[in-house]
Amino acid sequence: MKKGFRALLDEANAEVEAISPDEAAALLGDESVTFVDLRDPREIEREGNMPGARHCTRGMLEFWIDPESPYHKPFFATGNTFVFFCAGGWRSALAAKTAQDMGLEPVKHIGGGFGAWKKAGLPVEPAVKKS
Repeated sequence: MKKGFRALLDEANAEVEAISPDEAAALLGDESVTFVDLRDPREIEREGNMPGARHCTRGMLEFWIDPESPYHKPFFATGNTFVFFCAGGWRSALAAKTAQDMGLEPVKHIGGGFGAWKKAGLPVEPAVKKS
């Protein structure tokens, strides 16, 4: 293997700003900031949501960001600051670096992810189960 996940994480964390859950919470409600939840739908059903976060599974990120993609989502073209998070901070570090490499800026991610968010006692909404 040329480069393992730890090397990729080290590179991502060297290039992308990681913010604490408290720093992220201070940005809630700021219309110039978009929170992007990268967790799998089953994780969201089990653990709940961050209020106001947009959901984008990690596997669709590049397609949703690129305006040339048939899957592009307009919220990625707003010029907002994007704060990515996952369950523990690994996927979000990699996703934020990918988004930054694609030209999306500014980007950040929540160190420790949603797990750290919940541990800090920050707001969590129950997930709405899709029928």
